[in-house]
Amino acid sequence: MNNSLHINYNGFLYKEDEEVFTVKNRGFRYGDALFETIRVIDGQPCCLEDHFIRLKKGMQILKMHSANISFNNLKSQIIKLIEKNHLRKGGRVRLTVFRSGEGLYTPESEGKSYVIEAIPFKDNNYVLNENGLSIDVYNDLRRHRNILSQIKTTNNIPNVLAGIYKKENDLDDCIILNDQGRIVEAISSNIFLYKNNNLYTPSLDEGCMDGIMRKQVLRIAKEMNINVFEGMLNGSMLLQADEMFLTNTIRGIQWVVSYRQKRYFNKAIKEILAHLNQLVPI
Repeated sequence: MNNSLHINYNGFLYKEDEEVFTVKNRGFRYGDALFETIRVIDGQPCCLEDHFIRLKKGMQILKMHSANISFNNLKSQIIKLIEKNHLRKGGRVRLTVFRSGEGLYTPESEGKSYVIEAIPFKDNNYVLNENGLSIDVYNDLRRHRNILSQIKTTNNIPNVLAGIYKKENDLDDCIILNDQGRIVEAISSNIFLYKNNNLYTPSLDEGCMDGIMRKQVLRIAKEMNINVFEGMLNGSMLLQADEMFLTNTIRGIQWVVSYRQKRYFNKAIKEILAHLNQLVPI
């Protein structure tokens, strides 16, 4: 069996190490691109409808008119690539859509192109991290609240710098703040606090990503009769919470054990994760 991985570029398959772009690519030159990372469980892509809704929203914001992008076709191409790369259990798909054609900052055409990648992931279902994460605040750059903060563009230098800060300071993740100094999210995850059957998370107005797993957790919490509060989070709330966890579509839920000298539990987190694994693939 040939186990080498392939990518899908505009509907055509290539070996993953083949060169398919030139330096004129607008995603490379200007970050003129959007992407979605999609979890695969039991060989099936999860939450595709939610991913496509966010992708369509991003394309509208970036004025990428979707006339030459068929989302039904994208779904079919994603499933075919998963099969081609033999992802029968856990996996990860990345779908990147970029404006094609030449031009400087002003595009000369309205064409769009896409690339799909599909790679295996070590866990099939969502598994809680055995060792809790240690996190702290990243203060060097603040997140500005605007319409771009809710979509996934390839303009991610602030996240890259936060990742470098994390590595330099021997942390597992960092808390990102908005321009008002309030909590927004982690480097690649939404953030939740739990205390006394209450769940707190920053609202989208605070500048956080409109996360796919964030939506699932909010829905699960309501089904579990946990009170949900979307709004403003500050540093004092970190110290008052009993539990803290991060969410993204690839890793699901990750529990945080420490913020500076503060320590957290994970009892409610385990219950939420159990409900999540009953729902997927979705």
